[in-house]
Amino acid sequence: MIRDAGDALFYTDEEKAADAATERSEARKMIIDWMANTSGQNLARRLLAVMITFVWLFMYVFSMVMNLVAVWASQPEQWRVSATVIGGYAEQMNGAMMLILAFYFSAPYMGAIVEKAMGKFGGKAG
Repeated sequence: MIRDAGDALFYTDEEKAADAATERSEARKMIIDWMANTSGQNLARRLLAVMITFVWLFMYVFSMVMNLVAVWASQPEQWRVSATVIGGYAEQMNGAMMLILAFYFSAPYMGAIVEKAMGKFGGKAG
């Protein structure tokens, strides 16, 4: 009884590791259950992911093309300013792109990725 009382007073590294492993296992199970329960929405998710990706990619490519045109244009500064504005909007979408890529390619590691992506949405470098 004394040993059990003494053991209850201290939270050992082994207990911490076991609790952390249990939490990770439960989080993974929750993600898998959520994906199974919302599998009817897969088409909508993919459509949204493709649309957001297309807009993001278009802005990056269009910004690059405008910068290339500025080399030979008669008023290069206007082309460069336009490219910078479009590129800025594309960079604002980097957080959304991180979430989409994380969701489709690294679901078990979503926690750290979501923190960084939300930091980008909030305007914090992360």
